Order: sequence, then C-alpha cells, then structure tokens
Amino acid sequence: MAMSYQWHDMLGTLGVAMIVMAYFLLQIGRVSGRSPWYSAVNAVGAALVLLSLYYEFNLAAALVESFWLVISIAGLVLALRRRLRNH
Repeated sequence: MAMSYQWHDMLGTLGVAMIVMAYFLLQIGRVSGRSPWYSAVNAVGAALVLLSLYYEFNLAAALVESFWLVISIAGLVLALRRRLRNH
C-alpha cells in the first residue's frame, strides 16, 4: 500500500521536529525547562501534531499530544508570570 504525504502530515512532522528539538536543547543545557521559549515551542509542536491527527485520527497520539499541549500552556503561563514578577 502506497502512503501519500499530505499537507497535514507535513504539519504533524514539523510539530514532532519542534518538540524533539526543544527536548534535545534542554538535555544539552542550551535552554531551560522553565523558559517561556521551551514551553511555547512544545505547545506549538503539540498543536501541530493534534491538527494533523484531525485528518488521520489516532486516540493514543491524540491523548499524549493533548496532555502535552495543556502542560506546555501551563508552563508558559507560569514562566510568563515569573518574568512579570521579576521585572
């Protein structure tokens, strides 16, 4: 069976690349897990994967990415609150 690569597959792949890149940068010490950038990149990446899942649904992947998105948004809110308190 031939697999076709649609525009939503590209968005999902971009989302995965963003999440993996952010995690790699965290692991090598180039970014802080408490930074707004880290949480924002994870949130956007998860949203892109979820968008791709709208077209080719997978419950397990949708659950993981939904939690990833909610946790990343919470982290972003906390990081921005910290930044506002410190300025």
